[in-house]
Order: sequence, then structure tokens, then C-alpha cells
Amino acid sequence: MPDALKDTLYQRPLVEDMAAVLGSIEPSFAADAFLRQVYDDGWEGRALKERMRHITLALRDHLPPDYRAALAVLTQAAPRLNRHGFLLLSFCDFVEQYGLDDWDASLPALELLTPLMSAEFAVRPFIVRDTPRMMAQMLVWSRHENEHVRRLSSEGCRPRLPWAMALPDFKRDPSPILPVLENLKDDPSEFVRRSVANNLNDIAKDNPEVVIDVLRRWNADASPERGWIIRRALRTLVKAGHNEALALLGFDGGAAVSVKNLTLSADSVRFGDALAFSFEVESLADEPQKLVVDYVVHFQKANGALAPKVFKLAQRSIQPGETLRFQKQVSFRPISTRVYYPGEHALSLKINGQMYEDKRFTLVMDDAG
Repeated sequence: MPDALKDTLYQRPLVEDMAAVLGSIEPSFAADAFLRQVYDDGWEGRALKERMRHITLALRDHLPPDYRAALAVLTQAAPRLNRHGFLLLSFCDFVEQYGLDDWDASLPALELLTPLMSAEFAVRPFIVRDTPRMMAQMLVWSRHENEHVRRLSSEGCRPRLPWAMALPDFKRDPSPILPVLENLKDDPSEFVRRSVANNLNDIAKDNPEVVIDVLRRWNADASPERGWIIRRALRTLVKAGHNEALALLGFDGGAAVSVKNLTLSADSVRFGDALAFSFEVESLADEPQKLVVDYVVHFQKANGALAPKVFKLAQRSIQPGETLRFQKQVSFRPISTRVYYPGEHALSLKINGQMYEDKRFTLVMDDAG
């Protein structure tokens, strides 16, 4: 996580305000000592989530030793700190760290906290501890009047939730998740529907046949909103050229087309710049076709091998004999989620899951001349 973001989310005045609110509720809470513990010699070097956990540990040292008494202070303080956003993750983390043996207090606290700052990370140890019991609670939450609580019921049980502890049992068997998603498939909140789609997309990476079966059923009488869930839930399978996913969206695998004139703007690109490309797609069919057009960048890895990464480009209809023209740029600016290596790369095209010709180019790094 970039330093600028962790410093923005954990600005000292916000932490000081949190300490002051806690001190106003609990007379034994020593705000000054708490702040000294938080801002110790290691604070600057801690990453974003490390700072969250560090604050959680400091809260444990300065709140009442009884868990329920400490939780009462946090739940009273949270509504007064709702503009502090990310800081309240430490309140959810407190429940995660110290409340696993007191479900009767912890689950209502997470329900209260999640509208202020999502408890999606905090619920996962409860799922691991007792899956049937926690998924029964998630099913109850999926019918809650508050959209944030309903979203928690889906987001918290995603098999591959970023930044979160793994749920390997759900990667093997996602069936406990499906009743929750069933309740939410027509949720009035886009916030919730997006989580449903992301959860299904997670499941599709390990159990594509489960997702295809669910979405084929959902597609039978789909509203526009549910149709959006279906398209988003299938995005990984569509990128992979999964024939049943493509068919569910109305795209035929192996489109009858010819790709012509794939052209790169240069044979090499310098790190930090962009490489433009263009190409044409000609229909060879006697009937109209729906196309999913992606491009694939084959990035150089540390061992010299090329690793493909699929990027979405367009979804278009093409008439018999028609030629469509496309152009795009590939950026090689620095990003936190990718390490670039100099040398040969490649760019290829993928249409309805079928790969087409590639063009080679070289990435030049400043230190490589």
C-alpha cells in the first residue's frame, strides 16, 4: 500500500480524536498513554494493515480488561467516529481478535459496526471457527433492513476476498454460500449486488460449474439488475474463454472472424510510457455475431518466461461481411500490483475465447539502457 495512502487514512488528528472520544466514554482510558503507544518508534515503518493491528493491540491495553466492558466502550464511540472511516477497522479487528469465545456479544457488535466500516474481515474467523453457525447468521443478515449488513453477509464469505484470511473450505465446496446469494440476487442496492457478483466471480475461479448452474437458472427471468450481476460474475470465465460462460451471455465460442492488420506503434516501449496498437476484425459468417474482444499482454517474468494477462477491450455485434476497427494503448507506468522486467513481451488478441496472432515488442527499463 502506498505510503501516501496509509498516512492519509491514519492522520494523527484522526487518531487523537478517536482517543479523546474513547476517553470521554471510559474514564480509565488514558488517551495520552494510548497515543504514545500507538506512535512508537516502529509506527512509520508499518504497512496499512499492520497499523490497524497495532492500534487494536493498543486498544486492548487501555480499555477495560473485561471483553464485554471494552466492547461497550467501542460500540458507544463508533457512531461518534463515523467520519473516520478506516480507523474503525480496528474496532472490528478488536472483535476478531478478542471476541471469538463470546458470540452473543460479538455478532451484534459487528452488525452495529459494519455500516460504519465494513466488518468483512472480522467475520471470517467466526466462519472458520463454526461454519454452520456463522453461515446461519449470514443468512439472517442477508435479510437485514440495512444494506451494509446485507452486503456483509455476502462480502464476508467470499472465498477469495482480497486482503483477508483464506476460506479454503469454501474454495473446495461453496455450497454454504449459495443460500445467502440467493436471497440477495435481486437486492435493491447496487452496493449489495456488486458484492454478490464478486462473490460468484470468486467461486468461479475454483468451481466454474457451480456458478454456471446458478447463473443459468438466474438468467431465465433476469431483470436488468440481475443481468448486470450475471455479466460481472462471469468476467473471469469470459476472459478465460469458457464456452458455457460465453454462451450464457449470448456469445458463440470460436467466432467466425478474421483478424487483420494487427499493428504496434513501435517495436519497443520505455518503462513509464504506453504502446499503441490497432487491428481489424472481419466477419466470415452469414449471420450477425456477438463478439467479446479482449487483448492479452504476455509480460516478461523474472525467469524469462512470458505470462499472459487478459484485458477487456469491447463487446460488439458484427454483421455479415462487416469489418470492425479497434485501437488501444497499453500503459507501462509503475503500479503497485505488477513488477516489470525488461526484455521481450508480446501482445495478442482473444475473441470469444479464441486466441489470435501475436506481435512481439521489447520493454526497455531505464537501468537497462
